[in-house]
Amino acid sequence: MAKQQQEVYFVFMNFDPVYERLRADRSKEGSATLDAYLSHKHDKLLAKLLQPDSYRKRSSLAIVDGFAVEITETQQQTMVQASVLRSAKEVRVVEKNQELA
Repeated sequence: MAKQQQEVYFVFMNFDPVYERLRADRSKEGSATLDAYLSHKHDKLLAKLLQPDSYRKRSSLAIVDGFAVEITETQQQTMVQASVLRSAKEVRVVEKNQELA
């Protein structure tokens, strides 16, 4: 049986004019609107690309339009899922989290 593991990846999105417009509003309401927009956008992308229960979004990152996602699968499936994320037209970069010793 393949060993289960948890890998965290950071996913950074391509240019989004809506994100840029919302980010320019530095008010408390503007910040809340940006957070809600990004969370929904990132959740929708993950649901479209990955199988349910094979990932857990840890957080959306408003400062860079990105998110951290934990992929819990076998090692081979994790690499496939990371490749699927990399190939999405909305995604600019996918990087595996590197723990510093």
